[in-house]
Amino acid sequence: MALSDNARGIMLMNIAMATFTLNDTAMKAAMATVPLYQAIALRGVLTTLALVLIALRLGVPALRVPRGDAKYVTLRTLAEVGATLTFLAALVHMQLANLSAIMQALPLAVTLAAALFLREPLGWRRMLAIGIGFAGVLIIIRPGAEGFDRWSLLGVASVGLVVLRDLSTRKMSRVVSSATVAVLASGSVAALGLAGLAVEGWQPLSPAAAAQIAFAAICLVAGYLSSVATMRVGDIGVVAPFRYTALLWAILLGWLAFGQLPDRWTLTGAALVVGSGIFTLLRERRLHLQRRTGWLPRSAR
Repeated sequence: MALSDNARGIMLMNIAMATFTLNDTAMKAAMATVPLYQAIALRGVLTTLALVLIALRLGVPALRVPRGDAKYVTLRTLAEVGATLTFLAALVHMQLANLSAIMQALPLAVTLAAALFLREPLGWRRMLAIGIGFAGVLIIIRPGAEGFDRWSLLGVASVGLVVLRDLSTRKMSRVVSSATVAVLASGSVAALGLAGLAVEGWQPLSPAAAAQIAFAAICLVAGYLSSVATMRVGDIGVVAPFRYTALLWAILLGWLAFGQLPDRWTLTGAALVVGSGIFTLLRERRLHLQRRTGWLPRSAR
């Protein structure tokens, strides 16, 4: 029996979250013996080559950025580089599930930033949900507690940089292809790794570390392709909440690969973040449907 569009979208979203988290797991394992910039450079080069080959195979036109989009593409690329660096630096020192739980605040942060900077409407219900979600993040990182350190702050900084990346993406015209954006971002991350490698120096790679980085690159490309496909299949309001399965994958893989499980405070904070995020996504879907039908009472905003 053929799957419905929504069922395929949910399946693709789960694949995307699983492969992204597998990438994080492999990179965390590799960076136990491989310096940060060397790992970034190796994965970046492999990922960029794979994306270029896929683009050529699919007949995507040569990289082209219209003049009016250049500033947004540049800003997005710089934000992508910063987000990757801060995330991986935090990943070396944090539990996979804890960092993943912080990253689940991303949809809430994007909604708030879009209201503040793009003047998108935001009603009191979603504002309340965003406040609850951010309270969940504070429970996870616990300022003033023994477990709070600069690595938690790097995780929060990574969320902020991804928000900047996503807002820049919203400002780009449809003329800029997804392949162009992906290749430029991946190539820039690889360039950052190579620049850092020139200062940090090369460390001999064990076969296990080389395999882990290669596997991470494969998973990253698979995650990118499946996440793009997800946006083209099914109802986004039905599919989007399944992005939170990334946290389940992070808990499972953190336990299997590193013997780490989040404590009750992290789980409590994560529940608040995920619950408020799903509410916000469903609320945005309802408002979108109401705008399409031309009926949007003030109380629903």
